[in-house]
Formats: sequence, structure tokens, C-alpha cells
Amino acid sequence: MIARKRLREADVLLEIFIFANFAFLSLDIYVAHSINRFRHWAEWIPFWFSIAAGLALLPGVIRSLRRGVDWEPPRVGSAVGTLAILVGIAGMFWHLDSHFFSNQTIRNLVYAAPFAAPLAYSGLGFLLLANRMLERRSLAWAQWVLFLALGGFVGNFVLSVLDHAQNGFFVTLEWIPVAASALAIGTMAVALAKPHDRGYLRFVGLVLALEIVVGVVGFGLHLTANLQGPGGMRENFLYGAPIFSPLLFPNLALLAGIAVLVLTESGHRPVDS
Repeated sequence: MIARKRLREADVLLEIFIFANFAFLSLDIYVAHSINRFRHWAEWIPFWFSIAAGLALLPGVIRSLRRGVDWEPPRVGSAVGTLAILVGIAGMFWHLDSHFFSNQTIRNLVYAAPFAAPLAYSGLGFLLLANRMLERRSLAWAQWVLFLALGGFVGNFVLSVLDHAQNGFFVTLEWIPVAASALAIGTMAVALAKPHDRGYLRFVGLVLALEIVVGVVGFGLHLTANLQGPGGMRENFLYGAPIFSPLLFPNLALLAGIAVLVLTESGHRPVDS
């Protein structure tokens, strides 16, 4: 009975997840762009868009918590999702144009603004559209959510490599997020091909739990490094280890977990081997 109740509310969980991510991105963008004090006016766009998107989705989130299974995603989410996709793609090209397009070298790719980071907006936009255009809690719905979570881990893999390449992977532990991202990518890719295999989906759940542990430990290590850094507190958090980056692991694991929950409890008949 409890499992069925969770299943019926999976689309509500997804909407809450999207809202929470927009709210968090406003803080993340503020910290990231404070490094150069919002040198260009365009750097305010993702900050204000995150706030506006969250405010637009908030009434629907409140209704979802009151109504539960009777809730329908508000149509405004389609407009927010479309704009989020555009903001993400534009932000990616904006970040790349900072150095990489003028001189296409590995060094400029590593030390330029993180080009994959703005694609978080595109991912949230596609999630909003999927929650409105697909039959909610269906097999296709769950596969799309899992696919977008997989895409997030691909971006996380790239960011983990580029961020830690700046110090040449000075500490061996810095390879852990790279390996963890690769594990998540491979595991979820197989799950997309075997959506009916409940035994394998349970294994995916264990991998997602591991990703949460990696993210929490990574957050603790980044926090400790900044607290013990040689500079002042503000300088350490702005220019030191990116404090929020490890939280991508539990964030994406929760997103994938929503999809795995639907795939596991949906009652679809297993495919004969």
C-alpha cells in the first residue's frame, strides 16, 4: 500500500525536485558569478531566471502537496521549461566563448568557465516538459527521467575531470568523483536497456545510494578545505574548492531514484529472456 502511494506521487516528487533545483541554482549562480563580481550584465540572467522560475512553479508545488494524486502540473511549467532549455544552451556557448572558441586548447577548456554547468537549466527544462507531455508515471515517463539523470551524470563526469585537472589531481581522492560518475553512467545506461529487470533495478538503487555517500563525503572534504584554507573565509569559499559541486551526486541520485521507483513498482511484465 505504501509503495503504491509513493508511485502515484512520483510526478509530484519530480515537480518538487525541479522547484528545489531552481531555488538552489539561484544561490549557486550568485556564488559562482560573484567570483568576478558579475562583470557582465548577462551574468545576472540565470540568477534572476532561477528566482522567476521558482516563483512561477511554487503555486503548483503547493497545490501538489495538498491534492496529491488529483494534482495536474500547471501549464506555466511548459513555458518555464522551454525558457530553461534556451537559457542552458545560451549559457553553455557563453561560457565556451570566454576562452575556448578563441583558442581551442585543452588548457583553455580546463580553465575557462565550466561550459557544462549551464546545461543544468536545459535538463530541468526537459524534465518540466516530460512531466507535462508524457503520460505521467508511465514506462516512457520513467525512462525519460532516468535518461536525463544519466545526462546529468555525464555532465558531472566532465566537470569532475576538468575541475580537478586544475590542480593536476593533486590528491588521489579527487579521482573518486570521476570513477563514481562513470559507474553511474554505465549502470543507468544498462537500466535504460533493461527497464523490466527488477533485480538489476535493485542494484541500480545500491549504486545510487553510493553516489549519495560520495556527494556527502565530497561536500565535507570541500567544506573542510575551505575552512582550513590560507585566505579569508570569503576568499576561500569563492576561489577555493567549489562547495556545492559534490552535491550534484546526491541531487542526480535522487532524480534517478524517482525513475527507478516507478520502474520497480509499476507492475510492467518482465521481458522474457
